[in-house]
Amino acid sequence: MPVENPETSAALSLLNAAAVRQRAHRLLAIGLEDRLPNFRVHLERMDSTAELVVETTRQAYPTLAVPFHSRWRHFSMNGVDRWAALADQIAWRDATERARAEFDLAMVSVFLDAGAGPSWRYHDPVSGSAIGRSEGLGLASLAMFANGVFSSDPRQPLRVDADKLANFSVSDLERGMQVSDSNPLVGINGRVELLRGLGRLAAAKPDVFGRFDAPRPGGLFDRLTALADHLRLPAPTILSELLQELGPIWPSRLTLGGIALGDCWKHPMLATGDATSHLMPLHKLSQWLSYSLIEPLQRAGIDVTDIDGLTGLAEYRNGGLFVDNGVLTFRDQADATRDHDVASPLVVEWRALTVALLDRVADGVRHRLGLDANALPLAKILEGGTWAAGRRLARERRADASPPVKIISDGTVF
Repeated sequence: MPVENPETSAALSLLNAAAVRQRAHRLLAIGLEDRLPNFRVHLERMDSTAELVVETTRQAYPTLAVPFHSRWRHFSMNGVDRWAALADQIAWRDATERARAEFDLAMVSVFLDAGAGPSWRYHDPVSGSAIGRSEGLGLASLAMFANGVFSSDPRQPLRVDADKLANFSVSDLERGMQVSDSNPLVGINGRVELLRGLGRLAAAKPDVFGRFDAPRPGGLFDRLTALADHLRLPAPTILSELLQELGPIWPSRLTLGGIALGDCWKHPMLATGDATSHLMPLHKLSQWLSYSLIEPLQRAGIDVTDIDGLTGLAEYRNGGLFVDNGVLTFRDQADATRDHDVASPLVVEWRALTVALLDRVADGVRHRLGLDANALPLAKILEGGTWAAGRRLARERRADASPPVKIISDGTVF
């Protein structure tokens, strides 16, 4: 369908992975000329960074059978895949019914996956462990899903219904996440608003989210399979659909031509000749969700292609890897101790450089392992990988394992 408004057309040009990659590499090129306002780039540190990622990957996956970086990794504990153990016991009508449930679970879990803060822990009743950060959020969200917290039908707990989600309460989430004065969770109101927004949107778009069932996030599975060509679906198409369909959910930040731009921010060095001047799209949570929808699609018989068409994730573990290992240094060392708003040029610059540097470190990792992008796509390098190496360095350098850039978060970006 033709887009008449040039600003709307410009906005849509930012809602894809290619725009993220192109603009991230443009900022890196400026950084290599030492013209960025906040960071200096030291490519001489990339060799040791790639070696650290290889070492970390080999420790976790000695045979290099690395899975994709996705939310599904966080549903395992002590070698037990809890979702698989639960789902394999269910008499699903067919593969599509299971896929819709897996889309439901992935979508609410990713929406709840922004940084938890250093203090919060999920006290896991199965293992008795207290688990923080993304893994704890994953297990807590899985337990909520398994207990039917998101379902409108007590007889069918393993689903997320739009009407239930639209009316989700803060107390519902506090109960599921075990939040208390002594166990605070960062950005809980922002998380609840995201869930409510997802519920309202799914209810308002039955043509997308309710084609074969009551409106639910998992209805997006049917939308994506309809876009598959002979059961083949490019991964960047998943992201583009998520960005265009779910765009209205994100907190009101930047809009262009009536289009909400989501995880897209301003940076003074990204001048262009059109309405997208100074805009840096990143789409971190949407790409994290895109990676997390690949496996349910594959299980349902869809061949997901061009997985490397997605980018690395602009989040604080990947970004922390480059700061902690000296690839990126603050131009003003005092910035290491200041708190920075997520919309600040410093944080936008750091996140964009992270995306571009992940492409570069991926090349170095593959070269060292003698593998190509087909054998070791970026999704596996992230898992093996850069995310784990970033967290490893954070634990070595700071007692609370916090990132090296101090971010003010509302629970909807990181």
